[in-house]
Amino acid sequence: MALRLEEKKIVVKEVAEVAAHALSAIAVNYQGLTVDEMTAFRQKARDANVCVRVIKNSLARKALAGTDYECMNEGLVGPLAFAFSMDDSAAAARIIKEFSKEHPKMETSLVSLGGKLYDASELNRLSTLPTYEQGIAILMGVMKAPVEKFVRTLSEPQAKLVRTLAAVRDQKQAA
Repeated sequence: MALRLEEKKIVVKEVAEVAAHALSAIAVNYQGLTVDEMTAFRQKARDANVCVRVIKNSLARKALAGTDYECMNEGLVGPLAFAFSMDDSAAAARIIKEFSKEHPKMETSLVSLGGKLYDASELNRLSTLPTYEQGIAILMGVMKAPVEKFVRTLSEPQAKLVRTLAAVRDQKQAA
């Protein structure tokens, strides 16, 4: 059933709002997937706070205009589903990579992050980015390492003195 003009305007407005707040966007060709498979994909995406929208390419061009994902306009060909990561920039990539292992008919067409368009092969690299929590943990480990090393360096002379005195005591007791 075709959308009326007012319905098209609402769809374009909704997608534009999502795209304005998204951290990354990925377009996938979903041709050949069943309704149940698409429903499963949408459920996994929803659980990871990834917004999935299937809209006509002409409406997508209008919705993406003026956003960081306007660079995707030239690659909009064929039936595409758009996955927008809302919290974690790599969440959509992880969901699509995992889902496409089980469903090889889903093919990545466009990958956009930070206003730049990347080759579809960059999906693997994007999916391996750490989550926010993992990034914070890595940063804290890097920040904590010099302090730990400094404390070990400061405590080593006293520890060496204690070990030396213990060795002298053991030597005198043995004699």
